[in-house]
Amino acid sequence: MNQSVITQLKSHRSIRKFTTQPIADSLLRELVAAGQSAATSSNLQGVTVIRVNNRKTRQALATLAGGQAYIEQAAEFLVFCADLHRAGWCCNGTMVEGMTEHFIIATVDVALFAQNVVVAAESVGLGICYIGALRNDPSKVSELLALPENVYPVFGLCLGYPDQDPQCKPRLPLEAVLMDDHYHEVDEALVAQYDQAMQAYYQQRTAGKVNRDWSDEMSALLSKESRPHMREFLAKKGFTMR
Repeated sequence: MNQSVITQLKSHRSIRKFTTQPIADSLLRELVAAGQSAATSSNLQGVTVIRVNNRKTRQALATLAGGQAYIEQAAEFLVFCADLHRAGWCCNGTMVEGMTEHFIIATVDVALFAQNVVVAAESVGLGICYIGALRNDPSKVSELLALPENVYPVFGLCLGYPDQDPQCKPRLPLEAVLMDDHYHEVDEALVAQYDQAMQAYYQQRTAGKVNRDWSDEMSALLSKESRPHMREFLAKKGFTMR
C-alpha cells in the first residue's frame, strides 16, 4: 500500500488564497498530460481544457461566477469542457447528435481528467479550487471562450501555490456510503454524527459566525431549483438528451 498517496488524497482542501508565484509552463503541461491519462469511455477523450491567460477574460469569468476573486488571483485558471465536437468531426457528417449516453460519457471523462490534474497538482504542493459557478451563465462563458456546438463548460479550476492552510472538510462516515450487496436506507444515527462534525467544523472555521450542519446544507440545496437554464442551454449546444 502506498500510504503517501492515500494520505495526500485524504488531505484535499479547496484553496482560495494563492501566492503570486507563477506555475512553470512545463509543470502545467505535465499536469494536463497527467489528466489525459485518466480513464476514458470508448477512448472518446471527450475533454478540452481552456487555459485562460487573458486578464479581461478572467475578470469576466470571475464576475459570471458570482465575484469569486480567486479566479483572477490564481496563477492559472483552466476551464474543463465536455467535448463531442472533436470526435464528431471524425464522423464526416454521420454523427448521431443529442444522445444522452454520449453526453454522460463526455461529462464523466471531464470529471476523471480533472481529478487526475488535481491529484498531480497537489502532489507537487499546488492548491486547487473547482469553480462550478461557471454554469451560472454557460452561454456567456461559451461566448467568451468561443466554444462550438457540442462543447460545454463543465467547471473551472483555480491552480496556484497556497497562501492559506485551511482544515479538511469532514466527509460522511464511510459506513454511510459503502454498502454491501444492495442499497441500504439512510442511517439517521450516521447522519446525526456527521451533522455534529460539520457543525463543529463551521464553528471553528468561521470563529462561531456560521452554525449549520450537513442536513441544513442539503435542505437548502435540494429544496429549490438549481440552474434550470442548463437544460435549454445544453439543447442549444446540441446536447438534446434522447
